[in-house]
Amino acid sequence: MKFYVETFGCQMNVADSQEMGRRLRGRGFSPTAVAAEADVILVNTCTVRQHAEHKALSYLGRLAGWKTSSVKRCLILAGCAAERIKDTVQRRFPQVSVVVGAKSIAQFDEILDAALPDLGYDAPRESLDAWGWMEGADEAHPDDSVTAFVTLMRGCNFSCSYCIVPAVRGRESYRPAAGLLAEVSAKALRGQSEVLLLGQTVNSYRPALPNPAPGGRDVADFADLLRAVGNLPGVRRVRFMSPHPFYVNDRFIAALAETPTICPHLHLPVQSGSDAVLGRMRRNYSRGEYLAKAAALRRAVPGMSLTTDFIVGFPGETEADFAETLSLSREADFDGAYCFKYSPRPGTGAAALPDDVSTEVKEERLARLLEETEARSRLKAQSLVGTVHEVLIEAVRTEGGIYRLEGRTAHNRKLFVEGAVPAPGTYIRARVSAADGKTLLGTPCEAACLS
Repeated sequence: MKFYVETFGCQMNVADSQEMGRRLRGRGFSPTAVAAEADVILVNTCTVRQHAEHKALSYLGRLAGWKTSSVKRCLILAGCAAERIKDTVQRRFPQVSVVVGAKSIAQFDEILDAALPDLGYDAPRESLDAWGWMEGADEAHPDDSVTAFVTLMRGCNFSCSYCIVPAVRGRESYRPAAGLLAEVSAKALRGQSEVLLLGQTVNSYRPALPNPAPGGRDVADFADLLRAVGNLPGVRRVRFMSPHPFYVNDRFIAALAETPTICPHLHLPVQSGSDAVLGRMRRNYSRGEYLAKAAALRRAVPGMSLTTDFIVGFPGETEADFAETLSLSREADFDGAYCFKYSPRPGTGAAALPDDVSTEVKEERLARLLEETEARSRLKAQSLVGTVHEVLIEAVRTEGGIYRLEGRTAHNRKLFVEGAVPAPGTYIRARVSAADGKTLLGTPCEAACLS
């Protein structure tokens, strides 16, 4: 019996897919990279933006023929879009066998228990906790990525007016630290030395005490967790996505500065540079507060790479508001930015506001913002030519008989190296020889070379 997973959306969705995959493995299913070979196909969806949802549902529609070719085939629709449209799924997509909304992923075992016997599957399952982690300190089936994706919380307690996440994922629930640290430790010792901690507002993590970490100290908040994860044997790099500016405080900043394994890169969404727009977005911070926190982070971690998200054309955004966004981009000196045009999402607070910025104006503002942020990112990449970096190899490719290694620096910049063929998951030192736009090109560096 085989299963195939198609994932749309963010790293949280990737982690959720891995979690559900573990549960299918625990029932005797083996993964396949070929959808046509699968007995079970899991489509994990995103609904944060309309385009992402349309792409996932279009893929789902194309699976109708696959499903009807065998009565035993099982098509599972999961994730955020599944949560949003779960009441209409069977009418729109009769080929779907099982619906697992984002709020129900923790109950995936029970959902499978109810559904699979009716489809002819009645395999016993291994014991997993509510977060999809097998009991004990090890896991039988490694994930494919060189990076260990580890979910530490679900949901969001904020109510940003443009965001659908609280509606489809619910309020925050925190994973106990002991099980989380056991998972990180097992994955690190198995070879996944880079850890990516995931949560909707990851730095709001505050589990109920007691929550002991190795050494006997309780994990009371995200700062404690970062220190505990960063000091586990086998952990070489720690990353996390996505922190909220509201929870960037002195304890958080100190943990970044004092834990050498935490990567010097932070993706800290700002969304707008205008206090008026931030207020309508319900972001819970001001322009000045964001800039002060960005400056404090850079003082504490010299050379930190700071990236962000922007939304242009939010309801009521004036040209003066947009000028504030452009000026904040320059003042914060971002290393990179993801920039988006606002589009209303049903079920959000902003959907009730008049979408009063025209498409033409949104596109013009987006182009100006991209010109600003991408030019800065290219200049920063160019400034790295001649410097030496530790690179985690993520993939090995061949181009015209030449091996090309694709890796990532601690500052989260892509770096391509031509040379020897280390396996993905290994580290090399490389000197940046050129910058192609925002991407770095490099050459392997002898052990004696200096950074």
